[in-house]
Amino acid sequence: HGFASSPHGRKVERLRVLLEPEMELVTPDLNAPSFEKLDFRAIVERAFEAGSGSHIAVIVGSSLGALVALEVSNRGINAPLVLLAPAFGIADRWASSIPEGDPIEVYNWALDRKAPIRRAFFLQMSRVRIDDDPPRARVAVIMGRRDESVPFDSVASTWERWQRSGTLVPGSKFVEIAEGDHGLINLAEVIAGEIRAAARYPENMGAVTTYPP
Repeated sequence: HGFASSPHGRKVERLRVLLEPEMELVTPDLNAPSFEKLDFRAIVERAFEAGSGSHIAVIVGSSLGALVALEVSNRGINAPLVLLAPAFGIADRWASSIPEGDPIEVYNWALDRKAPIRRAFFLQMSRVRIDDDPPRARVAVIMGRRDESVPFDSVASTWERWQRSGTLVPGSKFVEIAEGDHGLINLAEVIAGEIRAAARYPENMGAVTTYPP
């Protein structure tokens, strides 16, 4: 799940209905050690622990969770990645827009109200550049054209940079959702299909899929 969300969000629950019992969804709470004291290293550690010692078919991350998925993959959990509305370029965006004050209040979708979070987390994320280089695993990036939180062009340019590097793993693909917003909740069937494809049926390297076709 992403920032200011939880493993019980509507997208996760919809995917659970679509994919279980075919696949078991392991969905750790990434508000680590707590929402107010969020720490990217603690988040990654919690996600890594959730995936260690298990057979992981696919690592799925949404928004900020996509950066966590990249880091978990780099730490050695060997599975293809599906990144939903990934928060690529977050370092530059947050570095220039961190509000004043400490703590900072933000809207928390899981709590359905504003909640405080320490300023140190935003400063920490303004230095996270895990998306600079392509992942070591096969990756599918799913991105909506109407994303209101992460600029589509930022994600598309990151993908293009990864392609130019020549190091994308064969089977990697970019999935463009013409009407997709940041939540992508109404596109759960498409996401579930891409998760199945990532686990079982690799696509052509560098392919771009657009919905609707």
